[in-house]
Amino acid sequence: MELLTTEQIQNIDRRTIEKMGVPSLDLMENAGKSVAETIDELFTDFETLSVIVVCGKGNNGGDGFVAARYLEEWGFSVRCFLISKPEDLKGDAAVNYNRAIGAGIQITPLENIGNFEIPEDIDVVVDALFGTGFKGNISGIAADLVRKINDSLATILSVDCPSGVNTTTGEISDPCISADYTVTFARPKVGLYLYPGRDYTGEVFITDIGIPDTAVQEEHCRLFLTTPQYIFGNLPDRPSYGYKGTFGRLYLLSGSMGLTGSAALASESALRAGCGMARLGCPSSLNDILEVKLTEVMTHPLPEVKKRRCFALRGLGEIRKEIKLWADAVAIGPGIGTYFETRELIRRLVPTIGKPTVIDADGLNNLAECDAVFKQIDFPCVLTPHIGELSRLTGNSMEALSKDRFSALCEAAKRFGAVIVFKGSPMLVGDSTGRIFLNPTGNSGMGTAGSGDVLTGIIGSFLAQGMDAFPAAVCGTYVLGAAGDAALEACGNRGLIAGDIRDFIPDVLLGFE
Repeated sequence: MELLTTEQIQNIDRRTIEKMGVPSLDLMENAGKSVAETIDELFTDFETLSVIVVCGKGNNGGDGFVAARYLEEWGFSVRCFLISKPEDLKGDAAVNYNRAIGAGIQITPLENIGNFEIPEDIDVVVDALFGTGFKGNISGIAADLVRKINDSLATILSVDCPSGVNTTTGEISDPCISADYTVTFARPKVGLYLYPGRDYTGEVFITDIGIPDTAVQEEHCRLFLTTPQYIFGNLPDRPSYGYKGTFGRLYLLSGSMGLTGSAALASESALRAGCGMARLGCPSSLNDILEVKLTEVMTHPLPEVKKRRCFALRGLGEIRKEIKLWADAVAIGPGIGTYFETRELIRRLVPTIGKPTVIDADGLNNLAECDAVFKQIDFPCVLTPHIGELSRLTGNSMEALSKDRFSALCEAAKRFGAVIVFKGSPMLVGDSTGRIFLNPTGNSGMGTAGSGDVLTGIIGSFLAQGMDAFPAAVCGTYVLGAAGDAALEACGNRGLIAGDIRDFIPDVLLGFE
């Protein structure tokens, strides 16, 4: 689903009204009604519901007037407040103000904050103050109003976006509405999913208000939100006649002294994500340890640097043979270290793999500023760097990369000719064509050692099951985040560890079955 900036929203609205002939008043009617319908659905268990709608003087306020009218018509107790004089209202907002008055709704203009209180028996406050065009800081009476709304005991539902959130950048006003729910129209807005704005949106509902798909398509968006529908439509089939060979064989190169956990997490996560077989290449002296850790994963002891207990260059031929004769896909990197022999092994191996591959962690660190290797890759490849690893890969500072993560991702994808998962909050997936998918799942509890290893296993598993590189990366990040969200519910933010995320992968996939 397209993810829009403020400018794109304005272009699409203008195109819908002027070029496609959809009356703006109809769009406002549909928007306000969708807000009222969402409230009705969220609070079905309430015998009576008391609602305050707080409206600004623009179109966002007009949406609020429409919502108030429908809620009143459906039997809710509704009061409305306006932070301007009625005579200052224009266009569609003025029309719907008069309609609301005609429907018997009490609308109180707020000349000062002393006129406004939220009684404890109010169930819902609808924030219809400022819409997607807002920039800067909320001030004056509106700022005092926002603080009172945030301090109330009522559930807060915002119309299109929480007042004070910049819908392009995710920057916030001081103060800013902190919503429990946001009902946004037609398509999601990028600022609702970027921090700090994401912390203020609550649960987001995306509603259809009658904007034609062609009006959106003509904007030629390159930024998308990953949705459950995308995951459902791209997960590999599981035929009833299938067996372990049908569901793919993943060969992993992972682990070194002190980092056997990375190898275990990645390989077990691959099986949890559905591939039929996982074979783990590991330094030979660590094989017994991993045999104890792993039951379902096959191990493949490889030549090692004895004192370092890491991969040795002389294992290159054996690894190439195993990949050629056995593997459907390859995962490289978690916990392999950066000793010079291991680095040389990775640089010689990667160009010759010839199978869909995901490279993470030390696999990336060993390829830092080694563009010549990437230029030799002629097979589907997914790179999964966090900002430090991307900095080492590209030679750009972390500060420069963090200023515009979208541009940094596009530039790296074009430079390396690979699908790139830019880990962080939120996770982004991009390719050399410039398209980017923003992942909405996940939480800060996943900021724990081993989460990236789990992601490597999931993406590798999807590649082994026959998925193309881009959907494998998009689906992998979504499943990882969703498993992390499920683990959060069970374990809490502080105590969540990567093994918990791994263990909830089947629950997430079961939901799509």
